[in-house]
Amino acid sequence: MKITNVKIRQVQAERTKLKAVATITIDDCFVIHDIKIIEGANGPFIAMPSRKTAEGGYTDIAHPINCETRNMLLDVILEQYKLLN
Repeated sequence: MKITNVKIRQVQAERTKLKAVATITIDDCFVIHDIKIIEGANGPFIAMPSRKTAEGGYTDIAHPINCETRNMLLDVILEQYKLLN
């Protein structure tokens, strides 16, 4: 699997931990929108797109199923995010 495109849209709202939203393209054939870049206590991290459940919680719409893939996504997205700052 190869991330072939990353687009970052910065969020201008103040007093929020949400800093940007990413869209990635995988292998020039599959797109995932609304990956959130959030400023955490230990630096920025990503949150995959999610929806609110009937019980009031949230569940991911799309997400990596192993640590290796999650780390690859994190590295690629945060690399592009840091280029904007």
